[in-house]
Amino acid sequence: MRRVVVTGLGVISPLGNSVDEFWENIVNGKSGAATITKMDVSKFKTQFGCEVRNFVAEDYIDKKELKKYDLHTQYAIAASDTAIKDAGLDFSTVELEDRYDMGVIWATGNGGMGTFEDQLLEFHASNGVPRFSPFFIPKMIVDIAAGVISIRHKLHGPNYCTVSACASSNTAVISAFDTIKMGKAKLMIAGGSEAAIIYSALGGFGAAQALSKRNDAPEKASRPFDKDRDGFVMGEGAAALVLEDLDYAVARGATIYAEIVGGGMAADAYHLTGTPPDGMGAALGMRKALKEAEITPDKIDYVNAHATSTGLGDMSELNGIKTVFGDHPVAISATKSMTGHLLGAAGAIESIVSILAVKHDIIPGTINTETLDEATPEGLNIILGESVKQTVNYAVNNTFGFGGHTATSIFKKYTE
Repeated sequence: MRRVVVTGLGVISPLGNSVDEFWENIVNGKSGAATITKMDVSKFKTQFGCEVRNFVAEDYIDKKELKKYDLHTQYAIAASDTAIKDAGLDFSTVELEDRYDMGVIWATGNGGMGTFEDQLLEFHASNGVPRFSPFFIPKMIVDIAAGVISIRHKLHGPNYCTVSACASSNTAVISAFDTIKMGKAKLMIAGGSEAAIIYSALGGFGAAQALSKRNDAPEKASRPFDKDRDGFVMGEGAAALVLEDLDYAVARGATIYAEIVGGGMAADAYHLTGTPPDGMGAALGMRKALKEAEITPDKIDYVNAHATSTGLGDMSELNGIKTVFGDHPVAISATKSMTGHLLGAAGAIESIVSILAVKHDIIPGTINTETLDEATPEGLNIILGESVKQTVNYAVNNTFGFGGHTATSIFKKYTE
């Protein structure tokens, strides 16, 4: 089995469109939440979210090409291009035979849902006269971002999309890790993108009572583990990782951020949208990841919790963490308190947080949480408020999705 390392990162996010800006805002505890500006939400119960700001698609994509791509694909192109550049790669100079062993696994929970909504609204407005764009289907389908990235860089290796709701992009990272580890590729681009701040998603999640309604103070609305939390904050954006076979990365002189050593995927097989109160699914995924990494729970220094700021979900995960780690004082924090919930892209952007925590030995704090829920298990080391400087040799990234999907990845400080 081959060792797999991370050599490139890219983000398009509510906290910045470069890795440096994103990480600075994460470490400084900045909230990305504000009143939604891209559409009229005055009639909605929730009127805020974590929008991507200052994104200029033409900086990454030829203006003539833009009409072919839904916003989630535009975000995917931008994040993956940034990660590729960060990794010091120029695929135009890579031999075709090598590109046969380079691929893309890209995730999304909703794909081109915005395109679907726009086309149906236009169809309705035209009194049923079909005026659908010839790009409607390729803009909408969930696999298209993976395909576009591979076409853009002429990568002929494994190429597909993972869809497991809010666990989607962590599943993509784990799948890319597995692909390289088993010798089926030597380089993979993995990540996820989401552009679901649209009427139907805002209305749908709102109807499910999943969204916070703190319209008077959106920057304080995402408050994981807090006794007064009232739902998650919708986010959008993309995150990309370049994963490589260690030997290939070393041979080309790549800079290595961290090593990925474990990935656990499971199902709690419990409920359509809920998670079991005892955290069984979360515990199962973490245990599988630890087993693959061949380490014991006491080796883990940091857990980036999925923690969306929902009543049952937060406590279920903490119970799972308590089950796995027992009295080991592993540091826990929830960066969705700053980014909001990027849905299918959440796992990838939180993988980047975990990787940078390992690289810089900094554990980001959890903002907005003032009083822990009374149901919080005793003895947990939840980092509230400011970030903490602490050695991080191993970091765990948890993600969970509607349908009972569980995905846990483990990143390790790289040593030769």
